[in-house]
Amino acid sequence: MERSKKLVNNFQEVINSAKKYSPINIAVAAAEDSEVLTAIEEARSLGIINAILIGCKDKIEDILNNNSIDSKSYEIIDTVSKEESCFKAVQLVKEGKASTIMKGIVDTSIVLKAVINKETGLEVNGLISHVGVLKVDKFDKLFLISDSAVVLSPTVQDKVSIINNAVIVAKALGIEEPKVAIICPVEKVNEKIESTVHAAELVSLYEQKKITGCVVGGPFALDNAVSEEAANHKGIINPVAGKADILIAHNLEVGNVLNKAIEYFGYTEKAGVIMGVGAPIILTSRASSSKSKLNSIALAALIAQEI
Repeated sequence: MERSKKLVNNFQEVINSAKKYSPINIAVAAAEDSEVLTAIEEARSLGIINAILIGCKDKIEDILNNNSIDSKSYEIIDTVSKEESCFKAVQLVKEGKASTIMKGIVDTSIVLKAVINKETGLEVNGLISHVGVLKVDKFDKLFLISDSAVVLSPTVQDKVSIINNAVIVAKALGIEEPKVAIICPVEKVNEKIESTVHAAELVSLYEQKKITGCVVGGPFALDNAVSEEAANHKGIINPVAGKADILIAHNLEVGNVLNKAIEYFGYTEKAGVIMGVGAPIILTSRASSSKSKLNSIALAALIAQEI
């Protein structure tokens, strides 16, 4: 399938790019949620997706009616539990009836349990990881952050998979050679700071061409990764310095705090997907607005053209 080549710098451009393709089919697991259904309806009306809604049919229809959404626009599959909803969503992807899964009002752990089930789940390609995409007003570009939701304490090899998953998302956004910054508290390798040791090992793997499709640099403090002025002030000469597209966190704690700090302090729009299973899984928090959910749907639609 032809790849998207146009660089997108904000979420309106993501949505506009997704509209250029044929609609993808989304299986929404535990769809009994007003924000989710509002986002789904907007994406459907924009021609980005068609959706199969899975969950308590009566509740789903009530929410659709309360939001003036025509339930006849959707196939609704009635289920009796969150687990069954997630199982059915995975089954639809395996049968080729859906290109992606969207998390509704259900715990992430239940979704992932269904996705990675060895007998009934999807095929895992390396490692499952979360890729967050953020648009901060101060910057005329999108940033990717990983991992902030799935991998608790990644090893160096885990981080290779995390980078590979993030690169797929970056390329779907039109970034032909993403710049990957390994984020640490300092810019020099310190044996007492594990994140810097990991950074050095990842750069070495990149130099050995064991990580491809991107440029990897580190260790970087956050300011030196995203600000050319800060990098120049410290005399850091590196093709990634101040120009990072992808920020790789040392562990889930760092990634989660970084992601939410930028979101709440930085006048930010966001999106998020799970990668590593051959189909993007749309994963947003329950606190996310319908706009963030729409952004994630459009992002998944672009990724579906890449994999």
